Amino acid sequence: MKKLITGLLCVLGTVSCASGERELVLKLPAKEGTAIGKKVVLISGDEEYRSEESCPMLGKILSQRHGFDCVVLFTYDKNWKYIDPNNHVNMAGVEELKDADLMIIGTRFRELSDEHYAIFADFLNAGKPVIGFRTATHAFTGKGKTGDFAWSQFGIKILGEKWVSHHGRHKVEGARGVIEEKNKDHEVLNGVTDVFGPSDVYGVRNLDENDATVLLRGQVTKTLAPASAAVEGKKNDPMQALAWLREYTAPNGTTTGKAFCTTMGASTDFLSEDLRRIVVNASLHLTGQKVPEKADATPVDKFTPSFYGFIREKDFFKKLNLQASDFALGKNRTTMEPWSYPEK
Repeated sequence: MKKLITGLLCVLGTVSCASGERELVLKLPAKEGTAIGKKVVLISGDEEYRSEESCPMLGKILSQRHGFDCVVLFTYDKNWKYIDPNNHVNMAGVEELKDADLMIIGTRFRELSDEHYAIFADFLNAGKPVIGFRTATHAFTGKGKTGDFAWSQFGIKILGEKWVSHHGRHKVEGARGVIEEKNKDHEVLNGVTDVFGPSDVYGVRNLDENDATVLLRGQVTKTLAPASAAVEGKKNDPMQALAWLREYTAPNGTTTGKAFCTTMGASTDFLSEDLRRIVVNASLHLTGQKVPEKADATPVDKFTPSFYGFIREKDFFKKLNLQASDFALGKNRTTMEPWSYPEK
């Protein structure tokens, strides 16, 4: 279906105008000779944690190192001219989910059309797997519904948790992943020993751990430095769930599927090799592939993420003029100045 929007013709993730056709999605086919016949759609779109940086990086690893065909979706300004994470409504390429085998989502409080929600519902009603990171626990907002399923409840219904709190002090205390001893031999933890992120630990209060497999706990650290000591006292007793697997019930109320969720996921968190690796492992596990002892999680192109936070400067994204093509193979783009770990 073709939909005329402010002078541009938006069709399946492209726009056509006087200057020709421009891709609104980033397509990353499997590296030649490695294809496993599985398609992953990675969905960015948050104002705070720079998923427009992390999703292309993860898509490149999955496509070039593990044989997945990947497509990255972005949200755009009202005229579909540039990537604008501050716009909650213009998500391009949702139709890519129709033949996807796995969805990886990191959105925050998006409000989509009924037509787009219906595509999400079809994906879930088919029992297909989902990976959610960081703000995916509050991926959507508003009154959107498909049947009796309210999309504002996507986090708790599909991933097992909704937005609760910053359990650690925001931008002050970091997060270290501690392996859950009873599940230490799960294949999604293959090669995962050192997970650290400078985003704080989220509060987790609603996850039913009787029906979930907790893989990592979040240890709150005193600073944002990987060598930081853990904070003392009740904040780490007990530690919050940080990464888990669970079975979800689809919007149709009958179909079930599998989900992996981690409340880590700022783009700077993905400087952690083992955080990247656990997402790779989960992708392989959820699509029925063999999980190696130590999956390659090396970024394909240079990865220089910017620190998380809201960008309220007027016309910031208009001036930045981010395009899907800026993240193509062989390219690297950073929303703000690259960030590096503090020493202490």
